[in-house]
Amino acid sequence: MLEYLQLIVGLGLLYKGADFLVDGSTSLAKKYGVSSLVIGLTIVAFGTSMPELIVNVIAAVKGNAEISYGNIVGSNIINILVILGISALVLPIAVHQSTIWKEIPFAVLASAILFIMSNKVNFSNSKNVLTRGDGIVLVCFFAIFIYYVFEMMKAKKLKVDVKAKKVTGLKIALMIIGGLAALFFGGKLTVDGAVAIARGFGVSEFLVSATIVALGTSLPELVTSVVAVIKKQMDLSVGNIVGSNIFNIFLIMGVTSIIRPLAVPQGINLDLFFAIISSILIFVFMFYGTRHKIDRWQGAVLLVVYIAYLIIIIKRG
Repeated sequence: MLEYLQLIVGLGLLYKGADFLVDGSTSLAKKYGVSSLVIGLTIVAFGTSMPELIVNVIAAVKGNAEISYGNIVGSNIINILVILGISALVLPIAVHQSTIWKEIPFAVLASAILFIMSNKVNFSNSKNVLTRGDGIVLVCFFAIFIYYVFEMMKAKKLKVDVKAKKVTGLKIALMIIGGLAALFFGGKLTVDGAVAIARGFGVSEFLVSATIVALGTSLPELVTSVVAVIKKQMDLSVGNIVGSNIFNIFLIMGVTSIIRPLAVPQGINLDLFFAIISSILIFVFMFYGTRHKIDRWQGAVLLVVYIAYLIIIIKRG
């Protein structure tokens, strides 16, 4: 029972840690009059991606490549198919035009690049390993994305939020530091518990990480996106999801493979295919049905696609 307790406590700490980090980071950003889309693509996306980062770094140090891959690819699939699907069921989501033509294609590009890097054996005589060189390339792409976002931020400067301005610097610092501490300990417990459970049931560490761990580390995105939709902050909701997916591949997989090269799990192409198709599906939805909007029925389609994916990987083991 100890491994289950570790996993539950770890996921709880990841959730609360990200919650504190997002609140603190968002308050900090609003002091400087940054738009909701930019906040979603950067501060909130980074904050909600911290659980994935912590889990992956710890997994890399421990040599658990399957958990590193499963966590990121699984989280990206859940982010779009489950979180965006549920958010759209709550309320149809209007999508900003720049997100359609720039951020979503950037997310597709991220998945495509990871697919190519994970299939070196098919393109050359190299081993199927995500190397430190690959990690550096991914981080460079992340730098390009951040440059684009900051250029957009300068073009969309807003008035400073009066309420956020009143939040003290000490309170913001405590939320951010406390959130990071909870994420660190939660990540360690989650990885240890997930590995123990996988070994106990005789299933792959990838399956556990792509489902239980990925869903757990995606809880911050889920809560943030649903609440944002309820408050009709659509840019924040979509920016959070798309930004998180870009962060997950370019920054987190980049940093993880720099720390320790990752052996590519067998059968990963199916999962990477679903990750790519998920992003493409969102792009297609922008022009089918209500233009530039994800309708409720489309949210239901996303959830059905995820259920199909879940059945496939469970049968695969």
